[in-house]
Amino acid sequence: MFCPDCGTWNRALAATCSRCGNGLPDVAGAPLEKPDDEISALRRATGNRYRILRRLGGGGMATVFRAEQMPLGREVVVKVLHSHLARDAEMAERFRREAEAASRLVHPFICPVLDFGHSGETVYIVMPYLSGGSLADRVQRERNVAPRQTASAAAQVAVALDHAHDRGVVHRDVKPDNILFDEGDNAFITDFGIATARFHGRLTATGRAMGTPHYMSPEQAMGKLVDGRSDIYALGVVMYEALVGFPPFDGADAFSVGYKHVHEKPVPLGEVDSRVPPALAEIVMRCLEKPPENRYPRGLALADALLAYLSRAEHAGASYRAAALARRLTSPPNA
Repeated sequence: MFCPDCGTWNRALAATCSRCGNGLPDVAGAPLEKPDDEISALRRATGNRYRILRRLGGGGMATVFRAEQMPLGREVVVKVLHSHLARDAEMAERFRREAEAASRLVHPFICPVLDFGHSGETVYIVMPYLSGGSLADRVQRERNVAPRQTASAAAQVAVALDHAHDRGVVHRDVKPDNILFDEGDNAFITDFGIATARFHGRLTATGRAMGTPHYMSPEQAMGKLVDGRSDIYALGVVMYEALVGFPPFDGADAFSVGYKHVHEKPVPLGEVDSRVPPALAEIVMRCLEKPPENRYPRGLALADALLAYLSRAEHAGASYRAAALARRLTSPPNA
């Protein structure tokens, strides 16, 4: 069993914990299933600071667990780098950089990193638990996210990205999975794992593209140096997908998708689905311009355009208020 005090796995009939020496509760018999090795390692690494509850899912780099921060009783998620990646010095460093980059970005719509830890092959970060799920969940569930909800979430993310860009951080992996919602339906940007910043040297050699192919800007797909306008492009892709159910470009592999980002024009939203409001479609398509100088110059400009759309949209009261609050919380107010 797991020790309730320090989280160490012990033999089922042990009287005291082999690590901390505290008494263990009585059990009726031996467990029927072998304990999860990854959860066991995480419990050993975090000790009595976190109570690991269950596995939520994961991706190519990490597994995510739901946990309780002790003794505060706060719900959190613990993201654990896959062990084979933790053995890779560059990947482990990139994961650490996510914690450092996010910890430097204090903003109402950036999901904060609460803690970071490294013990053996267990490398993890801790973030608040946001109960509203991700934008990817909504796209999968609803197929077409309502225009006003899409615009409101994008405006909140845009001002958060602007905050990061002002501090030298380019996200480089803006996608629906990295946009999370709280119980009040506010949108947060998370996962700065491959962000580049002024205070870091480049981990990756020039010419190697990092990110998720479907959301890469043309310059990112070509492995060029990027700035905040690359995140604007990615957010345009996110809005496009939220509105019609699929991204503007797809292909058999990452190369073919990247090629289309560089060389092909996306099908205008109005031609894909005539129900998309023309004013919102125009905003999205400007984000998807190939030359960075033809896009919105910064996140605040995009947020202002989305606010202008919401101010004219029918039944957009709550969505407009959420987006407007995000804009008001951004400094400087006249930017």
